[in-house]
Amino acid sequence: MAENTNSEAPGTTPEDRSANTQEPAQASSAPDESVKVIETLRDQLLRKAAEFENYKRRTEGEFLSLTRTANEGLLLSLLPVLDDLNRSLASGKDLQSHEAFFAGVEMIRTKFLKILEKHGVVPFPSTGKPFDVGFHDALMQLPRTDVPTGTVIQEVDPGYVMHDKVLRHAKVIVSAQPTEPEDTHGEA
Repeated sequence: MAENTNSEAPGTTPEDRSANTQEPAQASSAPDESVKVIETLRDQLLRKAAEFENYKRRTEGEFLSLTRTANEGLLLSLLPVLDDLNRSLASGKDLQSHEAFFAGVEMIRTKFLKILEKHGVVPFPSTGKPFDVGFHDALMQLPRTDVPTGTVIQEVDPGYVMHDKVLRHAKVIVSAQPTEPEDTHGEA
């Protein structure tokens, strides 16, 4: 009996044979396509990573530049006050009247406060107000009977707010409960 040397399965048609011969070709092209897709995705990832690094460097540079020049407007508006102080000091040496010098310094102070106010910085009143840790730093307490305990009785340095935020706490002296004097007379 003669053996079938044909490796094809019995009952295969010529279409099946042509499909079988094409499968290896498709199989070899699929890995090539997936490699191309992977390479494309890898290239896109590397480009995005480089773009992000460039963006990060650029924004860091812009932030550094912004922080260096953030107070430029404020400082430029303060320079005329310094000029006025210098002129006042130069003219004050020759003045016989301290009244004129005092009036000039008072005008400079007013100008300076207006500049601060223009930039949102204003002093807040403290004397006579209840002590508040959000606005005040107590330097000391003095026993007092004429005001309630915990009341600011003296402002050593004024406090300032900037756009509703405390810029500097006021340094104050606060009233305290008076202590009872000890009886120094011994009871017999």
